[in-house]
Amino acid sequence: MPLKEQALSLCSGLTARAKRAGAVNTLIRHGDRWDGDNTDGIGLVHDLTERRRLDLRGRRVLMLGAGGAARGVAPALLDAGIAELWIVNRTPEKADALSDALGEPGRVHTRYVEDLAQLGAFDMLVNATSAGRGDGGLNLPFSLATSRSLAVDLSYGEAAISFLAWAGAAGCEHRFDGLGMLVEQAAESFAIWHGKRPDTDAVYDALSARADTLLTAD
Repeated sequence: MPLKEQALSLCSGLTARAKRAGAVNTLIRHGDRWDGDNTDGIGLVHDLTERRRLDLRGRRVLMLGAGGAARGVAPALLDAGIAELWIVNRTPEKADALSDALGEPGRVHTRYVEDLAQLGAFDMLVNATSAGRGDGGLNLPFSLATSRSLAVDLSYGEAAISFLAWAGAAGCEHRFDGLGMLVEQAAESFAIWHGKRPDTDAVYDALSARADTLLTAD
């Protein structure tokens, strides 16, 4: 972050999911050339459906942001069976570009930030913006969420605190940062490089404990 879209332009070849995402987070060397893949989306879905045992099918999803992180996870969410994906970005043109790239106008919609209060409640909210990384937080209406809504920040640690705090105040029962996604996408990349997917539970538990210790110390 934030070079996933630029990385794509430097690759000689791309996997189907990297082409669909329009962003690369994994580089594979073949002789004197570099090919690109994107494991973000499958990492997120694996964390939510396998580790958290959550069913994503039929959910109405709000995606905040349209950069490389959003591009990486949006196709995987659609493949996981969500009903609708609504994309809101501070630069509307980027949201429209992502929607067009996904190629599913019946399921994917874009709106302006100013429209948020009129969009109703969502079953899942995904923060794919850099808000929380030093450039200010998000000013979101509580009407976007209910107690049954799932809130996910693709960032982790301190960068995810403000969005997850908002989700808690909005009453969301399930709130997760991107640490699980980080671990799972890395495991997918490892499998591409070495032909074997490592067991991620121990890694996630160790990193989660470490993150809790650091936040408590702060």
